Amino acid sequence: MHKRSERLNFAIRLSTQSIKQVTSQNMLLLNQHTNYRGPLDASDADNLSVAAAREVERFLGYRDGHKETPLISLTGLAGEIGVSSIHVKDEGRRLDLGSFKALGGSYAVIRILLEEASRQFSRDVGVSELHTPEVKAVAAGMTICCATDGNHGRSVAYGAQLVGAQCAIFVHSGVSRERIAAIARFGAQILRVEGNYDDSVAEATRVAAEQGWTLVSDTSWPGYVRIPGLVMQRYTPLLSEALRQLPERPTHVFVQSGVGGIAAAVAGHLSVLLGHDRPFFTVVDPSRAACLFESARVGHPVKVAHAQSTVMAMLECYEPSLIAWRVLSRAADAFMTVDDEDAINAMKRLANPTDGDLAVVAGESGGVGLAALLKAASDPDVRAKIGLRADARVFLINTEGATDPRLYEQLVGFTPAHVSAKNLKLRKNMSTG
Repeated sequence: MHKRSERLNFAIRLSTQSIKQVTSQNMLLLNQHTNYRGPLDASDADNLSVAAAREVERFLGYRDGHKETPLISLTGLAGEIGVSSIHVKDEGRRLDLGSFKALGGSYAVIRILLEEASRQFSRDVGVSELHTPEVKAVAAGMTICCATDGNHGRSVAYGAQLVGAQCAIFVHSGVSRERIAAIARFGAQILRVEGNYDDSVAEATRVAAEQGWTLVSDTSWPGYVRIPGLVMQRYTPLLSEALRQLPERPTHVFVQSGVGGIAAAVAGHLSVLLGHDRPFFTVVDPSRAACLFESARVGHPVKVAHAQSTVMAMLECYEPSLIAWRVLSRAADAFMTVDDEDAINAMKRLANPTDGDLAVVAGESGGVGLAALLKAASDPDVRAKIGLRADARVFLINTEGATDPRLYEQLVGFTPAHVSAKNLKLRKNMSTG
């Protein structure tokens, strides 16, 4: 709790500060990797293929409460910063779990269970058999575990409860009480680990090997790539939905990254779908946990030192996923960093829109893509480097809603419910105007 309080107090102080001026060369790197614009690794191309995305969407059809998340047009903000359009895919409403992570962890749990049932029964077991007594008996003998900053663990715990497996979630000392409670409500055992996210990953890996548990991590390392690949694959429906909802294909995409899974899934799937005609893709890191930015700087995956925590808790990762880097070194066009002040400013901008735009409830990590867009749009040099002209059509992802409602209110000044109510009032005024 002490570390959580430090993060909260630090974030509140930041919310009252003005945005710092940062030189463009310190916040933006164009991709110079030798593999840049080369074909994806065959396994990644298969994992992020059109056929794989369709299969994932088929799985989604078996999930209670599944529906497409909304795509929100920020026409007023687009005019303000001098671009043609801004569209935000609002994953804060995904499956009532509050983030895009609802797609990944639970899907991997289901796939792992069906594979284990197929092995035990010596036949293919499909998702339609998920709730049969025979498959439930297999699930009851399994323990699923993972490390988390909050959202991934919530999805894994939900998936384990859904199939009837045991579940243990490793949380580091920076995970807030509210996020831990959100995980525990799905019946998971909570195991606390001193240190940061990377420390909790190491501990989860060690205990899983000792106990014979199944580790469902969203990050990968040499010798452990398949399950994180399933988690990453599960994010493709987000993009499939968005491409159906968008009036035109985007020219620019900004996606935030922790270990890089969501950024790699979107960049890789766009590469598979559109080849060299894909939009300009920028990966966005917190400046205090910029593992992908620094990997891009040196040309290979690196672990960055942990100094001071970032308010962007869901992105506070210090070493990139191996498979995410493998995709992004080929399919990302630029890497960018934003500061905590930028992230908080983006939360406030989304909560307090102008010119008739709808309000969006975005958590500390949810609006980071917008934070990068606003930072880029305010710097003529960056705009020129990434081709952000007046005709640019920008696509962003609100990766999480207010997954810590207390912290959200402290940072934004309003409760999530108050912000959401603005849209009801706006729609009522529009209908009677």
